[in-house]
Amino acid sequence: MMNEEQKELVYAGILGFVVGDALGVPVEFESREELKQHPVSGMTGYGTHHQPPGTWSDDSSLMFCLMETFVAGFDLRKLGNRFVNWLDIGYWTPFGKAFDVGIGTRKAIDRLRDTSILPKEAGGSGEKDNGNGASMRILPLCYALQNQSLEERVSFVSDVSSLTHRHPRNLIGSTFLIELGIAILQGKTISESIQIAQDHTKTIFREEKELSHYKRLLLDPKEIQNLPEEEIHSSGYVVHTLEACVWTLLQTTSFREAVLMAVNLGDDTDTVGAITGGLAGMFYGQNQIPKEWIDVLARKEDILALVDSFQKILASQ
Repeated sequence: MMNEEQKELVYAGILGFVVGDALGVPVEFESREELKQHPVSGMTGYGTHHQPPGTWSDDSSLMFCLMETFVAGFDLRKLGNRFVNWLDIGYWTPFGKAFDVGIGTRKAIDRLRDTSILPKEAGGSGEKDNGNGASMRILPLCYALQNQSLEERVSFVSDVSSLTHRHPRNLIGSTFLIELGIAILQGKTISESIQIAQDHTKTIFREEKELSHYKRLLLDPKEIQNLPEEEIHSSGYVVHTLEACVWTLLQTTSFREAVLMAVNLGDDTDTVGAITGGLAGMFYGQNQIPKEWIDVLARKEDILALVDSFQKILASQ
């Protein structure tokens, strides 16, 4: 059973994620230099995708599909079907139509239509298949897997990630992110959580040559924190995204400060904002998320109902 504090952390992480996503949507692909001239300071709209304030992207849509699959009884094929429905008929979109789809994710969803292909073999596995399309949607696994063994978690995370991205570099990134989130949920500090995620990732992938691509993310947290901003990239490349999120969490001391700094790094603003927002929500709690940002979210009541159903499933485990 979950106590009230644990239930609140479910809301905090999910709402923090969606808020960070929605803050980033209007300025996606804008450069850091442009955002220094006109920084994001609150919830805005239109801009890049011409969507109203509070609109979230594919990041939140696919995360909601994952949560709903847990509520209905987890099955990879059913999760894949929800992804197909999202792209085809606007399932779990803010206004009935998917408006922002990554190339790798689109190709994987096309393969998910073929029932002769195992869902966990649909994701791209080439060198160029290392976008952040898996990391952007897996946050709920921090809650669902926290009571399982490390080996069980890694296997589950790999399967879920592989629906769209199954290159080993991506699976390392997904593992790191989930281990980081679980440590935060267990009450560790940001630095402690990073170190735990580093240790677990290095233990699991010690023989994997792709681990070398994460050498900066595996530095001592103080060294990561001391990296200058100009060395932090915030692109859609999975390594850059995770570096930007971790660096931002180490620079800041509140939810508001963290998500705004993440978004104002520019480029893939919705995903960097969303992941940072989810982790910051877990750490700082729901009360730290500005109410005016939550209130403007598209389909807010639907989101709250899904979070409620999701946390009830977790509580029954």
